[in-house]
Amino acid sequence: MSISRRSFLTSTAIAGAALAANAAAPEAAATQSAPGLVPSPAGFNPNDPALKYDLVIAGGEVLDPSQKLRGKRDIGIKNGQVAAIAASIAPERSVQRIDASGKLVTPGLVDLHTHSCPHISGIGLPADELVGITATTTAVSCGDAGWHTFGAFRHWVAAESRTRLFAFVHISAIGLTGCLGASPGEMLNLDYAVVDSCAKTVAENPDMVLGVKVRISDYTVGQNGIEPLRRAIKAAEVAGAGARVMCHIGRAPGNLADLLDLLRPGDVLTHAFSGAGNNVVQNGKLLPAAMAAKQRGVIMDVGHGGGSFDFTIADSAMQQGLMPDTISSDIHAASINSPSYPTLPWVMSKFLALGMPLEEIVARTTIEPAKVIGRVPGLGTLQIGAPADLSILDVVEGPVDMVDTMKNTRHGAKKIVPVLTVRAGRPFGRPPLPLSFTY
Repeated sequence: MSISRRSFLTSTAIAGAALAANAAAPEAAATQSAPGLVPSPAGFNPNDPALKYDLVIAGGEVLDPSQKLRGKRDIGIKNGQVAAIAASIAPERSVQRIDASGKLVTPGLVDLHTHSCPHISGIGLPADELVGITATTTAVSCGDAGWHTFGAFRHWVAAESRTRLFAFVHISAIGLTGCLGASPGEMLNLDYAVVDSCAKTVAENPDMVLGVKVRISDYTVGQNGIEPLRRAIKAAEVAGAGARVMCHIGRAPGNLADLLDLLRPGDVLTHAFSGAGNNVVQNGKLLPAAMAAKQRGVIMDVGHGGGSFDFTIADSAMQQGLMPDTISSDIHAASINSPSYPTLPWVMSKFLALGMPLEEIVARTTIEPAKVIGRVPGLGTLQIGAPADLSILDVVEGPVDMVDTMKNTRHGAKKIVPVLTVRAGRPFGRPPLPLSFTY
């Protein structure tokens, strides 16, 4: 009996997914309840009836998908952690109190795909300056820095940011330097893809680096096809410790199934709903290789950006069972100035228009990307002892028109608007401000 290469790869990938996840592949099964990731109160007893809270967010509709919690609650914060979630907290028990009546209160939004590295990538934006429009408390810089420039990201960007930042290191030594300018694509020259140097950077920075980023589009790789992806996977395997690969698609060269078949459990396919060409939906049909990738644990990430989200692709893929695992913005200097305006709350609004329930949208922008990061106990939740990162949002009723990156329009009935963002118990830009920031 003969068997095609495609059938062989699909069947062996599914059958071997469990072994792969415990071997070279990332730890796809890591969750917030895993050992070492359970939040624990620090410096206070949450059961103390006389506990004085540093801040209380009062009267909001709290939505925490990680705890299947939705309802009107007060949230007490102490020492930068969630200290209480209660029906009511007496005003005299708080030093500072913010009325969130009529607003939606969620764990701080976690954006798995951003470009938060100004002055290095050429497209990066300072995360802290965007908080008023993004409500994002944790962000991942995706390939802005390569191994040759990562030190600048760590010491000049992340160390000076209130926003919690993580990163994927680009397989290209130069990262995304000048990627949208006159400079040629960063993977036209494979000499930049130094596997051992990239792996060394990933291995030396496990607290901050999630793995390796690679962009597979015709204009970034030229005649090199998917070889940069192979090198990115090799670097992640050499780095060990569950290092992931984030692979960008959009006008990828060759057969997209060949690319999808290489991705391992726990790797991230970003721009999963791109309409830029060679999409996961072709002629109205979802590629079997895309569904096979999801079924073996590849994470499907939105990565909206300025050219990577198509309502028609998203709608068709979701109707055929390919739901996003994480919803991210791919916000950068070019995308934020595009008509599609990919701030994370606006991207979330687009999924409301696509019919996704609010609870699922919030999960895909809090606990689900937090699982991918897998480094902070309680991240993406409002559990007692979790970081006091919160997003206060307004779900505004009324007709709204939204445009994707292909100039398709979708009419919605609601939109999500940022109101206030709290990071480690400190509201961004909301007086009274503390005498000192200690985190």
